[in-house]
Amino acid sequence: MTKIGFAALGSMVLMTGLAAHAQQSAVTLDGKTITVKYAPSAMKGRKIFGAAVPYNQVWKIGDAAAPTLHTDADIVFKGVTVPKGDYSLYVLAAADKWQLIINKQTGAKAANHDPKFDLGRVQMTLAKPPAPVENSRIALTKAAAMAAKIEIAWENTVATVQFHLDRVAGDSEW
Repeated sequence: MTKIGFAALGSMVLMTGLAAHAQQSAVTLDGKTITVKYAPSAMKGRKIFGAAVPYNQVWKIGDAAAPTLHTDADIVFKGVTVPKGDYSLYVLAAADKWQLIINKQTGAKAANHDPKFDLGRVQMTLAKPPAPVENSRIALTKAAAMAAKIEIAWENTVATVQFHLDRVAGDSEW
């Protein structure tokens, strides 16, 4: 067994931006993989939305650094084209609507949201889960052959938004 000192472990967290309990969700569309990595937060008996996560302030979704989105292909969220590459995700949460924010900064630079690096913002659909969600969760789920959805769930809210492959950008015949 290899021993890792606290300094080395701290360096690993700073380099990746995610704590050791990081989670990942991925979906494959037409042979291209889209992945989200994040560090979930726990409710621990707290009120989350409108309290621990204030309304109308940008939220980085979870513990540690902002979640990272990696896409092997150009994708489109409700008119916002996201070229293949790496991005950070944030949410602007209000009591009755959420916006997913796709930001071009990643790693340590993404610790604090800087709106000048926003690639775009998209409205999310809100729903109530059947039971409270103790640990924040981000899931990617295939919705069609070339489409999927991102779902963010925590406490008493499930927010979703669909995206699809940008076939025009990737097709040299068009």
